Amino acid sequence: MHLISIDDLSVADIKALFQLSDGFLEVAARPIKKVPTLRGRTQVNMFFEPSTRTQASFEIAGKRLSADVINIKGSSSAVAKGESLKDTILTLESYRPDIIVIRHAQVGASRMATRYTKASVINAGDGTGEHPTQCLLDLYSLRRTYGALKGLKVAIVGDVVSSRVARSNIFGFRKMGIEVRLVGPPTLMPPGIECWDVPVHYDLEALRDVDVIYLLRMQLERVQGGLVAVPSLREYSRVWGLDPYRLQPGQRVMHPGPINRGVEMTGDLADCEQSLILHQVESGLAVRMAILYQALAPQLEEEAA
Repeated sequence: MHLISIDDLSVADIKALFQLSDGFLEVAARPIKKVPTLRGRTQVNMFFEPSTRTQASFEIAGKRLSADVINIKGSSSAVAKGESLKDTILTLESYRPDIIVIRHAQVGASRMATRYTKASVINAGDGTGEHPTQCLLDLYSLRRTYGALKGLKVAIVGDVVSSRVARSNIFGFRKMGIEVRLVGPPTLMPPGIECWDVPVHYDLEALRDVDVIYLLRMQLERVQGGLVAVPSLREYSRVWGLDPYRLQPGQRVMHPGPINRGVEMTGDLADCEQSLILHQVESGLAVRMAILYQALAPQLEEEAA
């Protein structure tokens, strides 16, 4: 089983992953945080872009499931010497891995990898394409916080044009019955946004009646030619940045990380009780354990029969 896009999963699939995540969340509370579920299996994490949360959680998730985990970074791989992604995947396939987790700067890299390996491929972020596991952990964090997902109102705010998280979350949130709206300056909305069939607002007044404000990081590393689509980060922070005083009572704040403190949000908002940011990180480990297990579930069930 591959996980390339959030559209690869049905509502029933997502609910099943959440049930598995509940069990793995309980494992994290034990003194010994390890189960033998994937003993003897090999998991290769290939990260060709910088990452802290996603890479660390996939590594810890695999080790807690007793898998043999190998980490490959772009800067220390043969890709840095000019080797193609195809040849890298073919080389790894010779070692018969069971799971390949891949993050790459090019949209479609994970889907391309599925053509050259029999391993289960999990997309850990492909350029400005998608980030399905982030969407799943965000949904799980909301489920843990609110119970029911259907009917929640979420505003996704900021650099939508650069964000793979925004794309996956729009698709995944709506699939689970969440009302989604986009909020931000016109220059940070992608061309053809009207085809996404999601309300777009260009004023923070649109945040007043939502349950959750999902802030996106200003992704300067993806800006082409060094041209920023806003006058300055200071101006962006003044107009679009949030602090605790801009929140309505009961509203919660989410962020995929890493946070640009003082840009999309102030430090005191990031650290306040209304922030779900560390809750998302905790949820992410349980969800990624469930994803790794589910990727090999057919084989595991066949062997157990």
